[in-house]
Amino acid sequence: MFDSGFGGLTVARALIDLLPAEDLVYVGDTGRYPYGPRPLDEVRRFAHQITRYLVDAHGVKMVVVACNTAAAAALGDLQQEFEVPVVGVIEPGVRSLVSATRNGHVGVIGTVGTIGSGAYQRAVAALAPGVELTCAACPGFVEFVERGETAGDEVMVLAERLLAPVRDAGVDTLLLGCTHYPYLARVISDVMGRDVVLVSSADETAFEVARRLDALGLRHDGGGPGVHRWYSSGNVAWFADLGRRLLGPELASAERCAFDEQELP
Repeated sequence: MFDSGFGGLTVARALIDLLPAEDLVYVGDTGRYPYGPRPLDEVRRFAHQITRYLVDAHGVKMVVVACNTAAAAALGDLQQEFEVPVVGVIEPGVRSLVSATRNGHVGVIGTVGTIGSGAYQRAVAALAPGVELTCAACPGFVEFVERGETAGDEVMVLAERLLAPVRDAGVDTLLLGCTHYPYLARVISDVMGRDVVLVSSADETAFEVARRLDALGLRHDGGGPGVHRWYSSGNVAWFADLGRRLLGPELASAERCAFDEQELP
């Protein structure tokens, strides 16, 4: 699985808890984060390059695109090009979102790239056309998480401003459409109000992975706990330190992986 940095660790945590016997290879592309402000064509090339690395260098049986921006930019292309199954975070999150709403007014927050792609708008329209959707881009949230700043006056002020459109729309359910955002859940909940249900795609994505593995006969259940390997394309020490605080003791150490810009597709 891969993400631009640390956000995908929310999905990794859910997968480790649900599928403890599975081996996991995680790539945090911290050398090129954040993906959100980048052109989607560039993110698509990054996603292809990392997926090729996971398939060729590690022989993975499934790839999880644990990044909403990358899933919005590249999921369909990756599913067509690679022989291994590729799972994204958008559709599992939307299923949970529309099933949780009580008043039919839902919200999605994400990076500029994710919201601008229209991926969530299309997914909600296809799955629940009668549901009213309000979207808001939240530039700056990812950077706070990547610095380990998940509380405080600065992030609260930013959240108050960025969440105003979905709060004013009267949504009763809000999908955290970026895997970094669950780390800001307390701040987001304080701004939105306790009556608004926050939905994270992490758990739903883990359930989707389990369903797909079972359907394909690929699930590994025995032989003790799986082996977890963690890679960063940026500062490995920083990734390991902050990643361990965000994920837990399973991220004991990390390794370096480098991606050649000249080899981008």
